[in-house]
Amino acid sequence: MKTILGVDTGGTFTDFVLLKDGIISSCKVLSSPAAPEQAILHGIRELGLHKDEFDYYIVHGSTVATNAVLEGKGVDCAYITNQGLADVLTIGRQTRKQLYSLQPQPVRPPVARNCCLETSARLAADGSERISLSQADLEYIHHKVKELNVDAVAINLLFSYLDDSHEKQIARIMPGNVFVSRSSSVLPEYREYERGITTWLNAYVGPLVQGYLERLQDGVANAKIAVMQSTGGTIEARQAGHEAVRMLLSGPAGGLAAARHIGANCETQQILSFDMGGTSTDVAMIDGEIKLTNDGEIAGYPVAVPMVDMHTIGAGGGSIASLDEGGVLQVGPKSAGADPGPACYGQGGRNITVTDANLILGRLRADAFLGGGIQLDLAAALAAIKPLSLKMSMHELEVAEGVIKIANEHMSQALRLISVERGIDPKNLTLMSFGGAGGLHVCALAESLQMKKALVPMYAGVLSALGMLVAPRSRQLSRSHIGLLSDMSETFLEQAFSELSQSGQDSLQQEGIRSSDIKIKRSVDLRYAGQSYCLNVAWSDHETVQHNFHLQHQQRFGHRLDRAVELVNVRVALSCEQQGIQLQMLQDTAHTEPETHIKLYGIEQDVSIYARDKLTAGQIITGPVLITETVSTTYVATGWLCEVDAVGNLMLESA
Repeated sequence: MKTILGVDTGGTFTDFVLLKDGIISSCKVLSSPAAPEQAILHGIRELGLHKDEFDYYIVHGSTVATNAVLEGKGVDCAYITNQGLADVLTIGRQTRKQLYSLQPQPVRPPVARNCCLETSARLAADGSERISLSQADLEYIHHKVKELNVDAVAINLLFSYLDDSHEKQIARIMPGNVFVSRSSSVLPEYREYERGITTWLNAYVGPLVQGYLERLQDGVANAKIAVMQSTGGTIEARQAGHEAVRMLLSGPAGGLAAARHIGANCETQQILSFDMGGTSTDVAMIDGEIKLTNDGEIAGYPVAVPMVDMHTIGAGGGSIASLDEGGVLQVGPKSAGADPGPACYGQGGRNITVTDANLILGRLRADAFLGGGIQLDLAAALAAIKPLSLKMSMHELEVAEGVIKIANEHMSQALRLISVERGIDPKNLTLMSFGGAGGLHVCALAESLQMKKALVPMYAGVLSALGMLVAPRSRQLSRSHIGLLSDMSETFLEQAFSELSQSGQDSLQQEGIRSSDIKIKRSVDLRYAGQSYCLNVAWSDHETVQHNFHLQHQQRFGHRLDRAVELVNVRVALSCEQQGIQLQMLQDTAHTEPETHIKLYGIEQDVSIYARDKLTAGQIITGPVLITETVSTTYVATGWLCEVDAVGNLMLESA
């Protein structure tokens, strides 16, 4: 069997899952934010692989694009648009973060005014040419781009989704060392601001992603590399650099791909997931399929390309606890990251974090963290919490418990936002916990939402990396065709779908995928005439689609209108499922006994400690217990039962 390595680069840890000769192994190493490829090469060595030894396939979830946007460290860009529209990215939707503030802080424009270039060329709303693109315009743009000495150019012209010839002409005259991002390629849809921001983001991080992937490829010369996209599907690295904006949720999407795969194998379709890592927590809903959205956002910028529908908060194992000006305990969003990390890592961290609090409470074992790869320093954690303890006039254990409760409340609110606030009752769902820190909080979060079932999957601490192995190769394509649905003929729509499908198939076939293995799903974005918000509906025929749109509108907004239905976008999703990966069945042996018993703060009875790799299928454990493994720890709280399934997933149920 082909050797496949899944890699998820996080803010604190880089996770690895290796499938070799049918055997799955995993590891976790500290990330190297300044040069992420170094942590990957370190992990490859930890797994016993030699970069030149044999051919293997790497599927990688990267935070390079995400971090560049969040930290404002992208490359210098020029923005090229039509005359009179140079300020569109700066003006945006004119929304304020603080609605009633009379003196709002000025927002830094995405592109400096002197780097916004205009052309007099113009298309009409029907795509016909009103003003041609002159040679003088092309010479002016070429001269200005060279003069500005930028690394990338974003081209966003009016109605380019109907005719991209002007954008292509401008792209052709760009200097050879400049990264070019065209809106007609990145996002051929209407709405100039959203299309412009998405095109600019692609240019802003594109050279960074390309350079990083090239360095990684040089480090593993014999490997083929694919990259996880924000939709939960993969794309070959050589194509990924040109579509960097589609990687902004690369890592979290891998976790959802694995959650969907494991949920299907456990016959658990409706899942509320939370992925708690070292820096942040991501929450999402899965109902048989991963939910996607075209209304995503990062660092306050709209990202209109499809991405997994999730909510992210700054609450992770490395989240720092502190007192605000009013003396109230706060946790996050600031994180200790990988360097220096939590105080207990012994790397110079002096701030108390969620990980330190779990160690102080005894829920993390100092000698069992990362399989003993990192010896946690309890004394350093106690020294870090001491200043808070003195200011609050409370015992260190009480402060640590407070830190955990506040972190739990932040995550509980995020889970409510993705479920309750969308009209979904979480009581009948299963809470799936993953990420290195997730298992320590799963029972408390389930109780806060009155959920009775939870699932801690096998390889939960590195689940996003496992997701890289099970994610399909995919493409999501769209194009705007605005008009009343009743005016769109079946022939016209069939041609629109066929053009997108052919483009997606050509792209996937470049990765060696046969057209017969590609699944294609068609859908349309619809709205009532006069509305601005769309609903996505699977395509079949005019009558059925209109009927389903009315039903969906009724369900989402509580009413339907006697008004014509308007088509906005046609969409095509293409995918090729990976070869099925089966987790190893547990050996049929006698149930294991606890390795030891300890006392935990706030619990009268002794707490048993089990090694997860020694648990057997069908074994039932009653909380409170700690279940330790190389990449994470699970805390089964009092009042919960844990049953181990055939492959080692922990099925938790409130007693």
